Amino acid sequence: MEHGDKTDEKSEKIQNAVVQSDAVKKQKGEMKPKTGFGNIKIKLLLILVVVAIFAGAYIVFTGNVALGQTVKAGDNIEVNYTGTFTNGTVFDSTSLHGKPFNFTVGAGQVIPGFDQGVLGMAVGQTKTITIPSNEAYGPVNPALIISAPISAFAGQKVKVGESFGENVSGHVVYGVVTSVNATNATLDFNPPLAGKTLIFKITVLSIQK
Repeated sequence: MEHGDKTDEKSEKIQNAVVQSDAVKKQKGEMKPKTGFGNIKIKLLLILVVVAIFAGAYIVFTGNVALGQTVKAGDNIEVNYTGTFTNGTVFDSTSLHGKPFNFTVGAGQVIPGFDQGVLGMAVGQTKTITIPSNEAYGPVNPALIISAPISAFAGQKVKVGESFGENVSGHVVYGVVTSVNATNATLDFNPPLAGKTLIFKITVLSIQK
C-alpha cells in the first residue's frame, strides 16, 4: 500500500497547485466569468417590458383610439373648425369660442354637409370641405320675407340690421330688418346662412366609439 499512498499524495499536490493557480488568475483578472443564455433572456425580458410600457403610454396619449380608426356614424367626436364664405370671410370658428366642438356624428346635431364631411377622417387629420346651401341651411325661402307696418313695432325705433322675435306656434323665431321706409319694414325670417355655400376647414381631435 506504500505505492498507493505516494500516488494519493502526488494527486493531492496537483489539485492544490490547480486551486492555487486559479486563485492567482482571479486576482490578476485573467479568469473571466462564464456567460450563458440566462443573461440574454433577462435582457430580452427587459426590452419587452420597456416596449410594453411605451405602447401603453401611446394608447393612453391617443385617447384609446386604435391605429387606423376613422370616424363613423354614431361616433362622438371633437373637432376644431373654421367656417368661411366663398369670398374668404370667416363667419364662425372654434377659435372664437375658445374650445373645440363636440358632437355625435349622424345624430342631426349639425348641418348634413358637416355630418357627411367628417366621415372617414382620422384623429389628427385636417380636411377642407365645401357645403352647398342645400346641404347646409337650405335655400332662401321667399315666404319667410315679410313686410310689416311700422305701427306693428309699438313705437320702437326700427333700423336695418336689427332683429325682432315673433312667437310662432310656441316658438320664438327671429327676423332681421332688411329695409325700412316711412310706413313699412321688411324682415327676413330665413336662417342667417340660408342660400349660402359654406367652406369648413376641420381637424379631428378625438374619436369616442
